[in-house]
Amino acid sequence: MAKESLLKKEFTSKDVNRARNLVKKDFNAKTVDGVGYAKAQVAYKEGDIWEEGGRTWTIKNGLRQNITKLDAAKKAFQIPLACPKCQRSMKHHLAQKMYKIHKMCFECVIDYEAELRKAGLYDAYEKNMMQGSMKAFARDVEQWVLDGLESVDTFVTEQGDIEDWNNSNSKFKEQITKNLQEYLKHLKSHIDS
Repeated sequence: MAKESLLKKEFTSKDVNRARNLVKKDFNAKTVDGVGYAKAQVAYKEGDIWEEGGRTWTIKNGLRQNITKLDAAKKAFQIPLACPKCQRSMKHHLAQKMYKIHKMCFECVIDYEAELRKAGLYDAYEKNMMQGSMKAFARDVEQWVLDGLESVDTFVTEQGDIEDWNNSNSKFKEQITKNLQEYLKHLKSHIDS
């Protein structure tokens, strides 16, 4: 009699799903659907740009990526896996250095400079490269000195005293500025010659 009541029992969908999952050896499968709030999902495709949670997002190469202000800077410093000109590997440390300067690998730079030598243009190329570096150096030195003159250096000691290290002496600033101008004049004479 107990067997008859067992067979007459009605199985719920949960019981059937659980038995089905056990037979399939799918032990982690769900047997019931959850109940509650579900956020509406928007399907974005490659290249879409949207804003969510105060951030701007896009999809690149199938991956959701955050768009930041520094993306352009990241791209400028990113070295590709292969040279854009010859498709050789950019693994060598000299290839990476040359890519930062010339946007091609070391071997391509050697080939390019050999072509310039054959054409008789290498000396002008070399002078232009060196002058560009010296001009950048001169700009950096000038900015560094001017920033140092304008900075306010006050410090609080361990005893709580405030020390003013700012040299507000106008003669000192004039002398530094004069020395800077003389040095820059000396550098420019070497750059132009």
